[in-house]
Amino acid sequence: MKDAKTKKDLSSAQREELLGVLQGRFEKNLKRHAGLEWTKVKARLEASPGKLWSLLEMERTGGEPDVVGLDKKTGGFLFVDCAAQSPEARASLCYDREALDSRKKFPPKGCATELAVSMGVELLTEEQYRDLQQLGEFDTKSSSWLKTPSEIRKLGGAIFGDRRFGRVFVYHNGAESYYSGRGFRGGLRV
Repeated sequence: MKDAKTKKDLSSAQREELLGVLQGRFEKNLKRHAGLEWTKVKARLEASPGKLWSLLEMERTGGEPDVVGLDKKTGGFLFVDCAAQSPEARASLCYDREALDSRKKFPPKGCATELAVSMGVELLTEEQYRDLQQLGEFDTKSSSWLKTPSEIRKLGGAIFGDRRFGRVFVYHNGAESYYSGRGFRGGLRV
């Protein structure tokens, strides 16, 4: 008996459309991944259908994922949301479940960490965020939650980053806060 398709399976039409979008973005933004070849990226993607589903979720929510690096140990490619601003479909979220549960009045629609997990991606670390900002100007009008070190989170805080005045800033906020202009950028290793 064949296994029923899961919701994470893409149809061949969805797969081809997504690969076309990713290839177009890859070719348009070569400075993000100098020296990498699309044929190798595509082969790795085709061998990882679950990763394709996560990339489709990144795309569907406005992230505009693109390759920004190569893991020399594993040969894996790092995809990151490269939309100019933090994706609006992922905004107005507090940081995590603990923060969401602590909101008694006016709770947000959800939390960044759970949405990231449901998409199969990870929030960017501060280092990954700063590396991304070397490839262009991102979050000039928005901000993005970042993976928060446990010692900060234990004290009730969370970190986020943005670019203002030609500089990249990483700030702190209470993890329960949320703003229409703050979302998160996902990262995915393929």
